[in-house]
Amino acid sequence: METNELSMPTKYDPNTIEKGRYDWWVKGKFFEAQNDEKKEPYTIVIPPPNVTGKLHLGHAWDTTLQDILTRMKRMQGYDVLWLPGMDHAGIATQAKVEEKLRQEGVSRYDLGRDKFVEETWKWKEEYAAHIRAQWAKLGLGLDYSRERFTLDEGLSKAVREVFVSLYKKGLIYRGEYIINWDPSTKTALSDIEVIYKDVQGAFYHMNYPLADGSGSIEVATTRPETMLGDTAVAVHPEDERYKHLIGKKVILPIVGREIPIVADDYVDMEFGSGAVKITPAHDPNDFELGNRHNLERVLVMNEDGTMNEKAGKYKGMDRFECRKQIVKDLQEQGVLFKIEEHMHSVGHSERSGAVVEPYLSTQWFVKMQPLADEAIALQQKEEKVHFVPDRFEKTYLHWMENIRDWCISRQLWWGHRIPAWYHKETGEVYVEHEPPADIENWEQDNDVLDTWFSSALWPFSTMGWPDTESADYKRYYSTAALVTGYDIIFFWVSRMIFQGLEFTGERPFKDVLIHGLVRDAQGRKMSKSLGNGVDPMDVIAQYGADSLRYFLSTGSSPGQDLRFSMEKVEATWNFANKIWNASRFALMNMNGLKYDEIDLSGEKSVADKWILTRLNETIDTVTRLSERYEFGEVGRILYNFIWDDFCDWYIEMAKLPLYGDDEAAKKTTRSILAYVLDNTMRLLHPFMPFITEEIWQNLPHEGESITTAKWPEVNEELSDSEASAEMKLLVEIIRSVRNIRAEVNTPMSKKINILVKVKDDHILQVLDKNRSYLERFCNPEELEIGKNILIPDKAMTAVVTGAEIILPLEGLINIAEEIARLEKELDKWNKEVERVQKKLRNEGFVKKAPEKVIAEERVKEADYLEKRAAVELRIKELKGQ
Repeated sequence: METNELSMPTKYDPNTIEKGRYDWWVKGKFFEAQNDEKKEPYTIVIPPPNVTGKLHLGHAWDTTLQDILTRMKRMQGYDVLWLPGMDHAGIATQAKVEEKLRQEGVSRYDLGRDKFVEETWKWKEEYAAHIRAQWAKLGLGLDYSRERFTLDEGLSKAVREVFVSLYKKGLIYRGEYIINWDPSTKTALSDIEVIYKDVQGAFYHMNYPLADGSGSIEVATTRPETMLGDTAVAVHPEDERYKHLIGKKVILPIVGREIPIVADDYVDMEFGSGAVKITPAHDPNDFELGNRHNLERVLVMNEDGTMNEKAGKYKGMDRFECRKQIVKDLQEQGVLFKIEEHMHSVGHSERSGAVVEPYLSTQWFVKMQPLADEAIALQQKEEKVHFVPDRFEKTYLHWMENIRDWCISRQLWWGHRIPAWYHKETGEVYVEHEPPADIENWEQDNDVLDTWFSSALWPFSTMGWPDTESADYKRYYSTAALVTGYDIIFFWVSRMIFQGLEFTGERPFKDVLIHGLVRDAQGRKMSKSLGNGVDPMDVIAQYGADSLRYFLSTGSSPGQDLRFSMEKVEATWNFANKIWNASRFALMNMNGLKYDEIDLSGEKSVADKWILTRLNETIDTVTRLSERYEFGEVGRILYNFIWDDFCDWYIEMAKLPLYGDDEAAKKTTRSILAYVLDNTMRLLHPFMPFITEEIWQNLPHEGESITTAKWPEVNEELSDSEASAEMKLLVEIIRSVRNIRAEVNTPMSKKINILVKVKDDHILQVLDKNRSYLERFCNPEELEIGKNILIPDKAMTAVVTGAEIILPLEGLINIAEEIARLEKELDKWNKEVERVQKKLRNEGFVKKAPEKVIAEERVKEADYLEKRAAVELRIKELKGQ
């Protein structure tokens, strides 16, 4: 045996082979879009991770799927752009930076807006570097020359363009909305600035009298001072207790105003009395309900937490003083009949410690209906957005069809500041790309835009838009696919679609591949509180990026959640190890073969023809299923081909010529090993980029890197269905002999007599021609193949397609036990016959199924009937019948 000097280490160690490879790819610019007009563009923009910390397993899954698509498309000859970037993540990042400052004994108010934003940019740089390092560890083929950030100058320009354009079209307006208000510092707070504490409070139960004098309706509240702003009482439409009252009016105690009883699904029939007082200006849920029923919003409080003129005789009182007084007054009037102690969670201002007041405030909104209508209409057209799996289109459309206006202003400092200025004297609003010329007379809006506002523009703002002449925008927009989780269809996917349509006139992506969430082995969501989170970098340190990537990408079907299991990652590492060892064996036996010396024209054995046929079938299936995003199935196909067909069978059979004296056979075997291994590495490369590059670099190859090698194509000249059938028979016989040996504890090393009774001359010819394989893998003392073989009494048998295997094992078996075993086998063939015949009797199947499928079922039926008959005959013989 001649061996080849290898640079491949004897043991597969992912850390060694992955080290330095990514830098080599990036330095070689293999991932950069080429702007090659001769190639068709293929674009994916990365869902930008937040610059708030480490990437989690969900990111690893999401980006691995994108990497698979872009690596495959690059190899298929597309001009691929996979654009990286990150999101400023307003609320989350500001919270992290404020937490860091707090630990240093400083608040953002101590620093002031400009200095705080400066500090946040420093945070961004630090965490962006962490994220890039994690992308590198995962092996993501990103074009860093085009990396973007949602707060960079180009994106800020796009954001201003969109805001101003929508404003001038009347699609952005200012309106009232409930926000968190700090009465102590008279400022709006974002959700992150509210700290919730459990406080001992009370439920105040009241009877509101019906206006027609026919009785009263019971309501309860924890904030009786807000009742002065009540504009309705709500009940559930299906609540039998109140159905007859819907549409009637009650008299609001103390105020004396008549307010309606309305029906709304929001009301919980089981909670309290099942009737709820509605105060749209002082409660976010009541605000939404009020919008649905066109209720008036009565604000009864000033910005400093004192009661205003709408509070009547309580005007000027502090809200908590008012509460005490109003409780006393309601008790005196007999309206308040019960006070129930109640521990509840109350929001406090992180800044001042004051109890936060839900407060009606003026905010900026996007008028959604016209934008949503366009997005809904798109789904009726040929150039619609295709959801994979398609069931998620219903989720998307349901949300779009029930859309409400989008509140886009946030009371933060980190983000895109709203491009609106207010005249200091007249209060006039000026909305433009740039500040007014006489800026000293104007004050800019303090608020920033919701983070999703800028990320909604991501597919086109990253390409240079609003400069529609930008080379990247013209060439790479719109994008081919978006890969994301089902949890952000509303937040992000839908917004990108309507903004893309509005500003570019086309869908932002052709396909949306939806995946689920990564859960733990028990199916629980990963969370800090459960302590079941897994850091992908820890998994990579232990098993390598290839093992993690392969597990993540093949562990579920589109749209389904994925259960993470370290055992399954370890199993994938075993698969990689198998590939490594098989490749080393093949390479050591190639005898320095060069790429231009690969020659498949020589005389081939049945094993050679079979593996080339199986390779063709694998190329066809992997390509077809990958185009449909069925990566779980692709993983199964590749695993079976590599582990079973190539490693367990072909490599073992290749040892016959490789260790023999026939030089021509050796040369052909080496060429086939090189050809099959090369194509297999290319098929596997998108899933396992590191190991495949390492092996490919050691193989005879042309080109610099496997990343830019051509995607395998089916070569029909190398397919041989006859050889496949012959090989299938040989494998069946070898497996049968091994199984029988195992059953009677006869090791492979012990020579035994083997008889093969064939049903016709063709099978006889096939087995005679391939006798060397049977001798090598069955280890017979004597091998007899013929049509008229007498079966001895004491023997073990197995039925294969077209033949019966007989192992005379005098003294090794118990006749009764062998009959019992055969009866079990007969039962198996009875079930198979029944199943296939039931299928063929089914008129629906026969009418609808393609002819090819029906023909395959008929072949199976004949095969099963033949096997059953042979087993029945053997049982009779053993019983002496």
